[in-house]
Amino acid sequence: MTAPKISFEFFPPKNLEASFRLWDTVQVLAPMCPRFVSVTYGAGGTTRELTRDAVATLHKSSGLNVAAHLTCVDATKEETLKIANDFAAAGVNEIVALRGDPPKGSDGFKAHPDGFGSSVELIEALSDTGKFKIRVGAYPEKHPEAKDQAADIAFLKAKIDAGAEEALTQFFFEPETFLRFRDACAKAGIDAPIIPGILPIENWKGVRSFAKRCGTNVPTWLEDAFEKAERDGREELLATALCTELCDNLRTEGVDSFHFYTLNRPELTRDVCHALGVTPATKLENVA
Repeated sequence: MTAPKISFEFFPPKNLEASFRLWDTVQVLAPMCPRFVSVTYGAGGTTRELTRDAVATLHKSSGLNVAAHLTCVDATKEETLKIANDFAAAGVNEIVALRGDPPKGSDGFKAHPDGFGSSVELIEALSDTGKFKIRVGAYPEKHPEAKDQAADIAFLKAKIDAGAEEALTQFFFEPETFLRFRDACAKAGIDAPIIPGILPIENWKGVRSFAKRCGTNVPTWLEDAFEKAERDGREELLATALCTELCDNLRTEGVDSFHFYTLNRPELTRDVCHALGVTPATKLENVA
């Protein structure tokens, strides 16, 4: 079996220490020759400027294919498209277009009076420029705000029809979750690639809390496994084995690409990539 194609997600640094962590992460993972790396926005667009700076720096100094996250939150259409055009001017022509999370403490997403009302509107505007390859988010389990999964899939189809070329899913813990979703999308007429989002479990308590906030099912067997591993001091070994097994099971079902949420902590992602047969091709230098 040939090695899978991979991509990585980073988040922009908020201070000097975090900047060093990001560059260290890039140094570790770039030799895996990812298809692309993406840089996130914070909730409510709170890291907009940091994302722009990190994207520009990574593109210029790393040699990686960088995709910038772009959201609809708290900005006019003009401001959002200016950011997109700034990315294009810097040579970044790939965007992950998202509605975006509302600011912390708010009652939910509220479109700016002069802004895009949804990710579909944003995708249409980006597509009309003809400048970008557009990726979007997808939810293998029901989005917390969706009526049901059928509504999620219909909205994903609307995003693809608006001009998106590929979808990256929210993370999940069992291969059947993704495979059922993939089959349902195909039945709905979605033929764009749907790439599973993989979250290596660096910190079980943190991941469990995050999963519950975003509607990701946490299986009882996984809870039990980490409870036992914590008692024995084997959390890292368990996390590597489970993540590798998840990817291997998906590969047997024809999945050949994975998008890793690194949380700017590269070691576990690197170890899983190695286990999947993705090995370093070159040594990255002068990433700063």
